[in-house]
Amino acid sequence: MKRKIIIIAVSVLILVIGFFVSNLLKDSKKVPLKNKGIYTATVFTETIKNATLPVEITATGSLEAKNRVELYAEVQGIMTSPVGSFKEGSLYKKGSSLVAVESDVYRAGLMSQKSSLQNLVTAALADIRLDYASSFSKWSDFLSKIDVSQPLPPLPEVGSEKEKMFVTGRNIYATYYTVRNMELTLAKYNITAPFDGVLVEALVTPGSLIRPGQKLGEFIQPSVFEIEAPVSASMINLLKIGQKVDVTSTDNNSLKWEGEITRINRLVNSETQTTNVYIQLRGKGLEEGMFVKTNIMATEMDNAYELSRSVIFDKDQVFVVKDSILVQKTIEPIYYNDKTVVVRGLEDGEQTLSKLPTGAYPGMKVSIYSEQ
Repeated sequence: MKRKIIIIAVSVLILVIGFFVSNLLKDSKKVPLKNKGIYTATVFTETIKNATLPVEITATGSLEAKNRVELYAEVQGIMTSPVGSFKEGSLYKKGSSLVAVESDVYRAGLMSQKSSLQNLVTAALADIRLDYASSFSKWSDFLSKIDVSQPLPPLPEVGSEKEKMFVTGRNIYATYYTVRNMELTLAKYNITAPFDGVLVEALVTPGSLIRPGQKLGEFIQPSVFEIEAPVSASMINLLKIGQKVDVTSTDNNSLKWEGEITRINRLVNSETQTTNVYIQLRGKGLEEGMFVKTNIMATEMDNAYELSRSVIFDKDQVFVVKDSILVQKTIEPIYYNDKTVVVRGLEDGEQTLSKLPTGAYPGMKVSIYSEQ
């Protein structure tokens, strides 16, 4: 019995000793709290002086010709344009031929249909003289104006439903509109320049077979250009159609032009939260595809200050120095530039950090750097 009591007592003693040893080890592993007041960091600051600041929206984009035509074939045939023509960089005047497709066979079919129309009207004139005497001169005049090498003249207006049924029964209407449709198709065998411009893409050469739907090239007017500039959706209401824009070449700051906002897209990109503003400009030195920088004077903000983006954290927080202590303060960012932010919420005379030190925290003791 005594032996059992001794075993139990020893076991309890071992448990108690183990408990105290465990607590002792835990306490030995605890890291002492950092005494934040011991270390004094040297910081760079700037003194706040609020003012009325311009809000300028900048964006970079490439120039695209405002007037651009993608050339597609609508008919099939051999390209008969002169050898050596239709090359990239070729200049064309408005109305001159860009692409000509062999059309002799189709043209002959059109002339045959016009001859058939002439025969139908000629055969109907005798009955028109007897039954619709008041319309005879109109149909006779229409017949005299039909020239197989020229576009058809307009059809005469009929004087009654009965006359209309008569003309329809003679197949005159059906043949007339067949000819008109063929005339419209014949015009597609020759693609002309819609304006003075330059060919910037040529995908076919004279003598090659062209098929309907085939892309032939691109034609632009190199005097008026447009820039697609992405702008923050929050700033879009500050812009308006007709507003002037400063444009600068990204390769040469001395090349400058003045543009104008011509369109504003109200669709906001869900990923970037931007919308596109379209700026039109013209002038010497502009080229298709050139990269330029746009600068739009959107508005002015009073009682504002411009800070470096690097000193702002958690979107709207900055540190100011008060009595050699860092104090966290909430600001109101108004507009973000490439490297700076126009903000409100800072008071004149406050000392804010111009460079965020590593490991900065509220309550940190600091000394302001001074050149002496």
